[in-house]
Amino acid sequence: MNFQQLRSVREAQRRNFNLTEVAQALFTSQPGVSRQIRELEEELGIDLFVRAGKRLTGLTEPGAHVLPIIERLLLEADNLKHAADDFATSGSGLLRVAATHSQARYALPPAVRDFRLQHPDVSLQLHQGSPQQIAQWLLRGEADVGIATEALAQYPDLIALPCYRWTHVVIVPQGHALAEQPLTLERLAREPIITYEPGYTGRSHIDEAFAAAGLAPQIALSAMDADVIKTYVELGLGVGIVASIAFDAERDRGLLALDARHLFADNMTRIAVRRSAYLRDYVYAFIQTFAPPLERAAVERARGE
Repeated sequence: MNFQQLRSVREAQRRNFNLTEVAQALFTSQPGVSRQIRELEEELGIDLFVRAGKRLTGLTEPGAHVLPIIERLLLEADNLKHAADDFATSGSGLLRVAATHSQARYALPPAVRDFRLQHPDVSLQLHQGSPQQIAQWLLRGEADVGIATEALAQYPDLIALPCYRWTHVVIVPQGHALAEQPLTLERLAREPIITYEPGYTGRSHIDEAFAAAGLAPQIALSAMDADVIKTYVELGLGVGIVASIAFDAERDRGLLALDARHLFADNMTRIAVRRSAYLRDYVYAFIQTFAPPLERAAVERARGE
């Protein structure tokens, strides 16, 4: 049994049993992947995959039980390497940060700037995706730190620590009628609305507020990125609902932001790590740079260390 065999099995499941993609991901050949999988099956004495001819089509029942063990073995192997790197290459390495579009665009830049000044020998990789994608990247060991507003606290194998609360604003073109009277959900529901896709940036609180009031908002367009939302508001397609941090009066001169904290519940941005991951010193440093109250001791307590 060797790690290449284990990686071949793990990637086969991750790549939807497409051995061509598995071979590309592992920088090897398709016959080599097939051989690694077959050798492991022979050693274990069980078939891990259902086959149709030479194609893999799914996991067998034994395969479904074995795969989580393989995942844990490979994750622990990564932990071993990270622990060794802490001593062998102290202060240098790679930090993979996964964040939603809004966090990457508006919340992360100051933290990245400050972290780079303090840790110039650490290379940063920034991955953008949905909260669900971020959670999966963390669970699979493909990201070290994840930052999002929604979803991260729903995964028991992640430690999702609160960073800061924020609210939404309604953005309208200068001179819009909504700015002339107190903002209410009833008035807002009469307008075509441009806001985030479901699952992004507090969208659930927007939907919950309208539902609680018995209103059905006109969602004209939804997007992942506040800059996209603001662009279509400027074009006159509707009024926008975005995170307050996404509005800059100097930059967004043609728009007006209306305080909506009385309409929608506060949102909590969280920073997450995999519960069982070994965190290098600079990972703790990055977490505290992004959220100063989250000192190393606080993170370790949350992880039960």
